[in-house]
Amino acid sequence: MRTRLLAVLALLVGIVAPIAPVAAPAWAAGSVPVPAVSGPIAATTAVGDPGHGYPFLATDVDLPAAGYVEQEFFVSGTAARYATSGTATATAVSTGHPYATRIVVRRPVSPGAFNGVVVAEWYNVSNQWDQEVDWFQSHEHFLRSGYAWVGISAQRAGVHSATGLKAWSPSRYGTLDVTAGGTINDDSLSYDIFSQAVQAVRSSVLGGLPRPKLVIATGHSQSAGRLATYYNGVQPLAGVVDAVVLHGGGGVLRTDLTTKVFRINSEGDVASGILSAAARAQADSPVLRAWEVAGASHGDWKLITDYGPLRKRDIGTYPGGFPGEPQTCALPSLSRVPQHMVQNAVYDHTVAWALRGVEPPTAPRISMNGTAVARDELGLSLGGIRLAQQEVPVRVNSGSNSGPGFCFLDGSSLPLTDTQLAALYPTVLSYASPSVTATASAVRAGYVPRSVSRDPAWYSDLRYLIDDHAAAGRIPARVATDLRASLARAEREGTAGHDLTAIVHLALVSLQATLRVPDPATRAAILRETSALTGVLALT
Repeated sequence: MRTRLLAVLALLVGIVAPIAPVAAPAWAAGSVPVPAVSGPIAATTAVGDPGHGYPFLATDVDLPAAGYVEQEFFVSGTAARYATSGTATATAVSTGHPYATRIVVRRPVSPGAFNGVVVAEWYNVSNQWDQEVDWFQSHEHFLRSGYAWVGISAQRAGVHSATGLKAWSPSRYGTLDVTAGGTINDDSLSYDIFSQAVQAVRSSVLGGLPRPKLVIATGHSQSAGRLATYYNGVQPLAGVVDAVVLHGGGGVLRTDLTTKVFRINSEGDVASGILSAAARAQADSPVLRAWEVAGASHGDWKLITDYGPLRKRDIGTYPGGFPGEPQTCALPSLSRVPQHMVQNAVYDHTVAWALRGVEPPTAPRISMNGTAVARDELGLSLGGIRLAQQEVPVRVNSGSNSGPGFCFLDGSSLPLTDTQLAALYPTVLSYASPSVTATASAVRAGYVPRSVSRDPAWYSDLRYLIDDHAAAGRIPARVATDLRASLARAEREGTAGHDLTAIVHLALVSLQATLRVPDPATRAAILRETSALTGVLALT
């Protein structure tokens, strides 16, 4: 017995003991100028006011409750124009081009709450305005973990287009210019502008927080492509970022740098070719990790439901696939596989990798039949990182879809029928048990954080289930209201880490469903989800 106890103790010590630190990554002091910084820029109207005297896409997250603050700054200086080519180091073809842009900072107020890491996001401008995809996907994790986040406006479309910052609020953003007075319109200044914005992050925009230990550059889709070019061509010259996360794309990467780069892609990125075959063929290495998430889509349910209200407020329209909006795709759009949970783990692994030399785990790639994704009889993709929503499905989630606009990017999510669900899961336990097992396996493998039970997606999924069945008349209105109220109490406790209290409130949801929901299939659906979530909470 003593031997066994010592062995268990040794194992626990190995799990919790801090890894011997290595020196924090160096950055090239003085090689990239620190720009002039103005701000924080005061708001001149309330958020949502038609006068637009507030930061574009100002967050609707309750930052003060989390001990955070949002601030906007203007940065200006002169930038170099870079010529880039494949994986070669870039060439500065001219210098001294004046620019002025903005950055948005969301950071802890208290120095003690800051984990020392800044995530610097290259705004995505595919819609012709700034969009912070990685913030929408991972902001709950950033707030729980003490990250600071900074959004950087580096590209012409985000500033100068007909829907860009200058047009959206001439009074607030009229002085911004990333085109050197309209003489450079190919975004060749964007790389140096991004580098100089990172220098501002290191020097002057974090308030009373200590100097960051790490700055991780991140970007999604088009921004991932820009950052891949930045990694190959400009990072060897500038050296201002400590690691790079490429989300949903990014091209072939050079292999001779020491800067760590983590690539996370959805099934949709693989199926559509957004992640090129040549980039996908690159093997993991001491500086590269590549993860692929089965069933996930390039634009997904989490992104659109978080982003949608802000787009409606500041642009005037909801994005395609937003709940309640007309469906235009061939299949119900937006995969509900919560890829963001994996992305949260990516950031944590990147910190440990860049700061302490701890290599992230490898992961299986999505299986292919030639150039097509391999699928089972339900249409679910095979291989890849498999979260519970893919391993134990109640919907056929896929990265693929067809139709107008961004349908090919948004993937699909087709609910299984009552008959299919009853055949797959004849009892509540036959669903809940493998679902919890799949989540526990993902935690053990390091594909999701140990705090995964605190993610609000568990609760929003159940809330949408209740809403859908209530809208279909399968739950009486009063019962649906009571179910939502009990679920809201469970969510408040569970996302705060009060697992046992959350389990009690979920038990009330289950009891209400058992006693008051007349439709057997609806009752079974609610009990499946509450039981699985209870098991996930019990893991922690």
